[in-house]
Amino acid sequence: MLTRRHLLSLLLCATPLAAQIKPLTILHSNDLHAHLLPDDRDNGGFARLATEVRRQKAQCAACLYLNAGDLVQGTPVSTLFHGAPIYQIANLLGIDVSTLGNHEFDYGWRRVQEFFHIAKFPIVSANIVDADGKTMTRPYVIQTVGGIRVGIIGAILGDLVGTVVTKESAGPWHTLPVVETVRKYAAELRDRTDLIVALGHIHDESEVNEILKQVPEVSVVVAGHSHEGYPAMTNIDGRVAVLVPAYGVQLGRLDLKVDVGAKKLLSAEWTKIPIVASIPPAPDVAREVAKWESKVSRLVDVPIGEATARLERNNPELRKMIERAMAEQSGADIAWINPGNVRDRMPEGRILARTVWNILPFDNYIMLGKFKGSELPPSITKRYPVEPDREYTVATTDFTVANQSDKDQLNATGMHFPRTGPLQRDAMIEWIKKKKVVP
Repeated sequence: MLTRRHLLSLLLCATPLAAQIKPLTILHSNDLHAHLLPDDRDNGGFARLATEVRRQKAQCAACLYLNAGDLVQGTPVSTLFHGAPIYQIANLLGIDVSTLGNHEFDYGWRRVQEFFHIAKFPIVSANIVDADGKTMTRPYVIQTVGGIRVGIIGAILGDLVGTVVTKESAGPWHTLPVVETVRKYAAELRDRTDLIVALGHIHDESEVNEILKQVPEVSVVVAGHSHEGYPAMTNIDGRVAVLVPAYGVQLGRLDLKVDVGAKKLLSAEWTKIPIVASIPPAPDVAREVAKWESKVSRLVDVPIGEATARLERNNPELRKMIERAMAEQSGADIAWINPGNVRDRMPEGRILARTVWNILPFDNYIMLGKFKGSELPPSITKRYPVEPDREYTVATTDFTVANQSDKDQLNATGMHFPRTGPLQRDAMIEWIKKKKVVP
């Protein structure tokens, strides 16, 4: 029979063990792409996102808010002011740690370094290095929250340069393989932390999943780059990965239980929180958004036509419509763009110039070249039947011309486009004005 003295002794022994298990909540977003305002279905918006982050942080004992890259590029404010206002507004979102995405480089590597100075939150990236192996920014940070030492390692696409970022934009920087680099820094952090998180703007299968498979020190991957989001949390041997849809229409919440004594993740539950119209906008963020949007509204909030149907970003008909506009406005026989050139949907109803700026935020110029049908690669001939001996004028973008080694671009051997046409976005706007009703 247990006496009171024995019970007290057992409780005293059990208390240190129970204290080793601690809760941690990771809030996360990715690919916000400067979508300061709600979309055409009234979802998202930085001011509402800020409200929800603040609400969630107020309700959890130990919270971190992580952002997995591509804060910029996608709307007129970012395009016209080269991303700087987006980082200024992001300072109000409550981000604890962020990483770089490939689109941070769209305005050149020097602009990325300016983002480091604007941001009041740490930006980590372990595998962007110069010729001497020096990292562009800190490779990781350690944040202590709720008694848990959390090591957060940043990573970006291992094939960044020459595929999604031009060599000119990358300047003196190149990327190291993601998994190997994360493994190196995870080993360095193992004895200094209780939980290690990889915060990566990286590929799903070849990089996210391989980190979980090959780097057991990493318990969590908070991912970005894919705009679709995961339908469910990825779980490999008790280690997990999460990713929410782009443009801030959802905030991820990952609730963890961590055994800090064993440095082990015990459990994980993932919730996706919709950022909808019923969430009141945070007044301070709304003021900053309104200030910057007022600087572009006169240029972009101008009606240019009507759309008879809503075309999602990944709808092949939207891509065809852009290519048709490029061909007709530049005098080409055929136009070709890579799917990644299309960044947003075409809403049904009234079309504003802003709509086209959101669909085509890049300052891409149309490039033209002449080729026989037999010289054209399958990426074109699979979509546009051609006659082998006929000469065709082909239009594409200057980004595509600079990245022809990418498997998603024209071909691996190079095609010559000696003529430069109009800005792709301007050509699209003028084409819609002429058509009045599309598609």
